[in-house]
Amino acid sequence: MQNIVIDKPYKFVPPDPGMFWPRLLGRFVLPRYLRSSQGVESYELIGAERLRRSLDARYGILLTPNHCRPCDPMVLGLALDVPIHIMASWHLFMQGRAQRWLLQHCGVFSVYREGMDREALKCAIDILAAARRPLVLFPEGVISRSNDHLNHLMEGTVFIARNAAKQRADESPPGTVVLHPVAIRYFFLGNVERTLTPVLEEIERRLSWTPQPGRPMKDRIVKVGEALLTLKELEYFDAAQNGDLATRVARLIDRILIPLEEKWLQGKSEGEILSRVKALRAAILPDMVAEKVDEAERRRRWRQLADIYLAQQLSNYPPNYFNPEPTVEKLLETVERFEEDLTDVARVHRPIHAAIEVGEAIEVPPGRDRGKQGDSIMGQVRQQLETMLETLRARRPAGRSS
Repeated sequence: MQNIVIDKPYKFVPPDPGMFWPRLLGRFVLPRYLRSSQGVESYELIGAERLRRSLDARYGILLTPNHCRPCDPMVLGLALDVPIHIMASWHLFMQGRAQRWLLQHCGVFSVYREGMDREALKCAIDILAAARRPLVLFPEGVISRSNDHLNHLMEGTVFIARNAAKQRADESPPGTVVLHPVAIRYFFLGNVERTLTPVLEEIERRLSWTPQPGRPMKDRIVKVGEALLTLKELEYFDAAQNGDLATRVARLIDRILIPLEEKWLQGKSEGEILSRVKALRAAILPDMVAEKVDEAERRRRWRQLADIYLAQQLSNYPPNYFNPEPTVEKLLETVERFEEDLTDVARVHRPIHAAIEVGEAIEVPPGRDRGKQGDSIMGQVRQQLETMLETLRARRPAGRSS
């Protein structure tokens, strides 16, 4: 399990409001960091004029990108070329003083995902209402590593936008809040066979297999995925399960989460996997943070948190992601997920090209507008993101294979 859950008392980390460090770091540090640590060697920005119109109009601006790679915030900071504020999980601030300083001085502030964080909400609303810098929120909530699949979008995003719009509407003269969906699409420009073969061979050896370099790359990946799923089924069901992959994954997620929900939440929770995961963490962690449990109970709860993390990771494998034939990026993403789920770290592959598109502005009214399918604004966000991601897919740099 990656170190994303912290059993220490939470303390809000505010952003540095200055402009000097974001501009300096964006110009001299981010390009080098993205090349060396993330493999991103080039980028392009589409729709910059849409953002410029909102900036010139002095709107409160909320940017809502998809979240498929850990480097998404840095790519945005580099490509947009304007200082931004970003809401980010608190655990990122707990990885050392240097990273904490860097995040704060890039305009990032913390949010506690395991509970209600009123300070983070107030900070986000105030940033939008002040309209000095755009605010970035990732409505998917977690990194998916699935560039061609958009997860459920959390409606807390529009809650923040509407509250900021209400504040701005009360000003004299009234101000406006707009939301720009932002699509991020990555292209792997290297040789995918040569890149993924050593990773797959290592995973195959972990499974006690003889590496199978003669098989098509897609077939090897599918076989590894089925083996890893079967191993988890043997762990949690004591037997391999029947059905297609989507059914088996959903069944395994429920096998993990439902007993915990019955213990901690008085029964199975409805809704998306991420919401169920968040509710369980919010129930399990408080006594650990308050040091009200003994060591045996702490170890038991850490095992439960690891199980919950597994359920979350399983939900990030989209059903039928390889149908029809997978792109180079789908092959790469899937193997990266395998490696990350087995070791907590996915190695860097390069070269990667990032294409970023800023969508049309969506004006946010202050009133509540919830239909049967959720807030209508989030429906517009999803529609724009899906359309832009599909369009960006056709913008592969010339001369590169697909």
